[in-house]
Formats: sequence, structure tokens, C-alpha cells
Amino acid sequence: MLKGLLKGLLKLLSCLPISVVRGLGRVLGFIFGSIIRHHRADAMHALQRSLPEKTPAECRGIISRMYTWQGIYLMESIWYFMKDRSVAIAAVDVEGKENLEDALKQERGVVVLTAHFGNFDIAPLATVALGHKLTVITKDIKNQAINDIWMDARATEGLTLVPARNSIRDCLRALRRNEIVGFILDQNMKRGEGVFVDYFGHSASTTPGLAFMAAQSKAPVVPMFIYPRDQNRHVLRILPPIDPPADRKPESIVKATQAYTKVIEDVVREDPEQWIWMHRRWRTQLKK
Repeated sequence: MLKGLLKGLLKLLSCLPISVVRGLGRVLGFIFGSIIRHHRADAMHALQRSLPEKTPAECRGIISRMYTWQGIYLMESIWYFMKDRSVAIAAVDVEGKENLEDALKQERGVVVLTAHFGNFDIAPLATVALGHKLTVITKDIKNQAINDIWMDARATEGLTLVPARNSIRDCLRALRRNEIVGFILDQNMKRGEGVFVDYFGHSASTTPGLAFMAAQSKAPVVPMFIYPRDQNRHVLRILPPIDPPADRKPESIVKATQAYTKVIEDVVREDPEQWIWMHRRWRTQLKK
């Protein structure tokens, strides 16, 4: 019953103009950020210690705008996924596509480095629109009905979604076919599952999976991040490729993971309201 109700609501949402959908997203963001204040204290603490040069007033403004953007992106993503994929593709401009093409010329596939930044959910559609097959590592949503609907909505030709756990073999096969694998690197990892690297001056437990995958396949790593633009548009910026680690030694994996994390930090510093500060990125701490 829940699944049917949700599908009906999503279909109704898809009939609205995008401007109205984004307006609903702003309201949703305000409710979560300023009324419910969902993890707002965590977000403020993370931002203030990461960017201590910002005044309290500046931090409050960044966090409020972050919640607004997250509300917009959630509603917007649902709307786009309920439409033909050409609608989302038409709303995204791509900069630096030559960086991706040059990396693919090595014929080892490409590992995309990205983060929960901007409307990251529609970025894969723009990548697929360039004519390449893309495998994205994703986490399931706990509620099965919501998860099924969301995964079905995201399914499109050229895009394969694989669960985060035990995904390495599928990803390596895709790279051997000279395809693209997308990897979100800014999530906290449980103790024993991650390596500790510096992120905004603090130790952050981070998955070594991206570095290991690049070292195993010798595939170049290409950073990609999506930014909002005026008039309901977005731009996907593709940065120059990074060589894979020379080997799979622990020190090489940690060094590469640190380099990838620094790329994310630089992007977030440039536009902090686009990153999800409410995520408990530093939750797992080093043992003293």
C-alpha cells in the first residue's frame, strides 16, 4: 500500500512545473533546517571547526542555504527521474569533457571521484549522455518500499547501480570493458573498514576502495562535481585525470586516498553550502 501511495505522489509531482517543484523543495529545506532542525547542531559544529575563519553569522547562513539546496535537490531529482531522461540531460551543461575522453583513451576504464555535492543524483545522467556506460556504487535506503521506487526511478539505459558491499568485482569488470565507475568518497566509514586521512584538518575515516580499485585496474581517476546554475540549470565540471596508485601497498592506498580527499576538500571550500555538513563525516575517531 505504501509503495502504491508513494508512486501516486511521485506521479502527481511530475505533473508540476519545475519552478513549483523547486519552490516546494525550498519549503522542505526550511522545515528540516529551521523548524525540525534535523542534525543542524551537528552541521554547525562541523562547519565551524572546518572553516574557523567564518563568523558565526556566516556559518548560520551557509547552513541555512545548505538545507534549502538539499530540499531543492531532493524534489528536483524526483521530478527529473519521473521524466524522460532527456529532460535532465538538457538541464545539465558539461565542462571539461576532454578530460574524460583523454582518460578513456588509456583503455583501462575510468574511476570517477565525486562527493555529496550539488545535485549529485542527476550527475550520472549527464555522464551517460556523453555516450559512455556508467556503473555507480550506491547504498540502499533502509525502507524497502522507498528504496525500490528510488532505484527503479534512477534506472536508465547505460547506467548500472551496484550495492556498496561486495561490488569490487562488478566494478573491475566494467573497467576492463573501458567503462566508467562512479565512486562517492565523502562518507564516514566504520572502524576497521576505512583508513584515516586529513579532511579539513581533522582525521576522517575514509574508504580505501577507490584507491584500491584504481591500483588494481590501473584506471585513471577523474574528479567530477556538479554545480547549480541560474534558470534551473546545472553544470557538471570534469577535472583533469589523476594517475592511479603505483601499487596496492597500504601506504600507497592511504596516500592516494588522502589526495582524493584533498580534491573534495578544495571543492567544498570553494562553495561550502553545496556540501552536506549534517553528515557525520568525522563520527569514527582514531583510538587514543
